[in-house]
Amino acid sequence: MMKTSALLGSVALLAVVGTTPAAAQFRQALDVAQQTVDEGSASQQRVEQLDDQASELLGEYRANLKQRDLLRRFNVTREREVQNQLADIRGLEQDVENIQGLQRAVTPLMEEMLQQLEALIAADIPFLAEERAERLDRLRTVMADSTQTPASRYRLLIEAFQIENEYGRTMEAYNGVVDNGGEELTVEFLRIGRLALVYKNADDTILRIYNRDTGQFEDLDMSFLPNIRQGLRMAKEQTPPGLLTVPTTAPVEVSE
Repeated sequence: MMKTSALLGSVALLAVVGTTPAAAQFRQALDVAQQTVDEGSASQQRVEQLDDQASELLGEYRANLKQRDLLRRFNVTREREVQNQLADIRGLEQDVENIQGLQRAVTPLMEEMLQQLEALIAADIPFLAEERAERLDRLRTVMADSTQTPASRYRLLIEAFQIENEYGRTMEAYNGVVDNGGEELTVEFLRIGRLALVYKNADDTILRIYNRDTGQFEDLDMSFLPNIRQGLRMAKEQTPPGLLTVPTTAPVEVSE
């Protein structure tokens, strides 16, 4: 009986001794399996990270493609604008050349216009002599001033011609001083267009009209005095316009 128990104890001991390496191998296998699982999980995470990075890079790539397309369209638009601006510059350069050529042609024309204006005033009846002479002096000064543009010179010339043209269709009354036998006499002038220039003194004892042929003021028959008085009132807008009877001479043709 004791032999049997000893034998069973020996077998049990052998069984325990015999199973110890297997348990270690099993634990080792479990460790390897766990390591494999961990590595697989890490690999999966890495794959997911790479996938996220790839998606992000793909999004950036598409955004860059879109930006490139926008920049390309912008460059095309800018190129058209640059070409249009270059065309405008060429047009402006051509305009400058044309203006310079026009200025060279206009300057002699303006000088001729000034000469014609001077001749017109010289041949005209001598009304507002100082005012018109000062206007001519200003025009000569402007024409000789290199700082003045051709446009400003031309404008002043046209204004002077317009003023002279207005004289031909208006009546005017103004005061002035004339030489009366070596003494100054204050008189009242009446200009009727460019047809007649008459003056009288304050007490109506002197009545004279300008004679184009002689270039002098000559006595006018006193029978015209009522008409001259009426003309003065009309020029001052003190009475409505009406018909006047005054002697006139034929206009003088201005020589070229």
